Amino acid sequence: MLNQLVYEKEKRLRNMMKMHGLGDAAYWAIQYCWFFVINFTFTWILIGFGSLINLSFFRLTSYSFQFVFYLLWINCLLAFTFLLSTLFRSSKTAVVVGFLYVFGTGLVGILLLQTFISEAYWWVIFLELVPGWALYRGLYEISQYAFRANTQDNTGITWSSLSDENNGLPAVMVIFAVEAVVFMVLAWYLEQVVDTGVGVRRHPLFFLGRFRGGAKKARKHAGGSEDAVTIPVEAEDVREERLRVEGLAPGASNAAAIVIKDLHKTFPAPFGGREKQAVRGLTLAIERGECFGLGPNGAGKSTTLNVLTGFLDPTQGTAIVEGHDIQRDMPTIYSLMGVCPQDNLLWERLTAREHLTFFARLKNLKARTPTSCPHAHRGQQLTAAVEEALQKVNLYNGGVGDKQVRQYSGGMKRRLSVAISFVGGPLVVYLDEPSTGLDPASRQNLWSVVKAAKQERAIILTTHSMEEATVLCDRLGIFVDGTLVCIGNPKELTSRYGGYYIFTITTPPHQDAAAHALVLGMSPGARLTYALAGTRKYELPVGEVTLPDVFAVMEEAKKKVTVLDWGVSNATLEEVFIKFAKSIGAEGGM
Repeated sequence: MLNQLVYEKEKRLRNMMKMHGLGDAAYWAIQYCWFFVINFTFTWILIGFGSLINLSFFRLTSYSFQFVFYLLWINCLLAFTFLLSTLFRSSKTAVVVGFLYVFGTGLVGILLLQTFISEAYWWVIFLELVPGWALYRGLYEISQYAFRANTQDNTGITWSSLSDENNGLPAVMVIFAVEAVVFMVLAWYLEQVVDTGVGVRRHPLFFLGRFRGGAKKARKHAGGSEDAVTIPVEAEDVREERLRVEGLAPGASNAAAIVIKDLHKTFPAPFGGREKQAVRGLTLAIERGECFGLGPNGAGKSTTLNVLTGFLDPTQGTAIVEGHDIQRDMPTIYSLMGVCPQDNLLWERLTAREHLTFFARLKNLKARTPTSCPHAHRGQQLTAAVEEALQKVNLYNGGVGDKQVRQYSGGMKRRLSVAISFVGGPLVVYLDEPSTGLDPASRQNLWSVVKAAKQERAIILTTHSMEEATVLCDRLGIFVDGTLVCIGNPKELTSRYGGYYIFTITTPPHQDAAAHALVLGMSPGARLTYALAGTRKYELPVGEVTLPDVFAVMEEAKKKVTVLDWGVSNATLEEVFIKFAKSIGAEGGM
């Protein structure tokens, strides 16, 4: 049990379930009920088998008493397991510690309790506060009564036996009942305040209303630390986006699907160092039917996604997703969104169909048209949604969708992750590098799926492929050091910030000077960006030269210079990203 709870947290499977609408209370209730059924079933199988082979321990003890005793113990055990699960991030560590606990408490219980258990020492009850030792005391009492009953031809423990002066079972059962409640409350509390990797950590005294105001003050203070950081002057397109967001009325019918307002995220530095400002004053709005791209890597986009999906608390500012504030309404937002994380968060032993069915049920698929049997129609809709999702990502034919995920390649797992993000019709979808590990054909198919899906929802896409950004994104935001420095259509950004041709020429190394003079004669403002072993790359300002001029000059140059190879092309979006980041870094003093 402990291994499963920690494993799902370690592999971020619980995060995946939470982002698709499974609340913490529902998750705990499901796990609790499942573990309870397993433990209770095996306990009664053991009791039945023991009675069948005529073991006095089981046969002579009141079955109604055994029912209550083991019922209390199982609840105490489950609560204690849930409590322990909040303290571990590694399933291997949890298993080792769990084994040592079971072995250690059993050994010490035999050595310590057996020595004093027959004496009426008042302090023995404190030893029984350890769940394993309380169980040992209870089993000891049951065995003693069963032994005496067997030798005296009497009955073992009954309800009337609890009134015996030296019977320790009443105290044990009270301990089980009280600890079951206390452990569950502690588990819930630690889940809120300890960094368990699931959700935002809360203040240790969050249950006291006055501490809520303190948290807000801390956010404002942290956000104000930006004054000491050099930030580039706000670009015109970024300013226009900010003004557009400020003009949006909250809750209006024309409000965007995602509205981000002055979002900041600052990470405290260890040992009193300088704070890390991952996101600085991000303000933008994403419409329904729009795919918005975030880039480049390592500039604050991942932090932004973690804030939007509720796994980081914003230092300042907020975001409104389909009319719901991320700081107050994340449970509602989770039911409206789908996520394809950067890593494939999947259960290795489940099939693709089982994955999609599970996540579709979390979205609570319902029939859109009346029917005499709504549950049947709901089932038909669920089946249809799963079938369609498998077909779209090419996991349907040949029974691939019914194979366990552990048999899939990395690309197949990636396609399944994308399918999960769209199943159930979420209104907002976050795709974090969705095409990673895909072959060209699968990538093209995936792009078709995303383009078709965005007509009904808002999509935020992060990608390292500028080709993918150009194909899928209606608008693109470029981040530099946590600041949004430009925003616009990919082609517009390429045209606006490219403004040059990429010219490459290869000559024998001894003719480098002649090649350089040739390029400067063609375009005096040409800038050399690369030179190695006779190959040189230049940026030619579009205002100084045209493509026909380049071809004419090169045809003439072949008579004077040995040109082994040459080429000219427009600046790509990736080159614009690189150049933009370098220029902003230079201005910011990085």
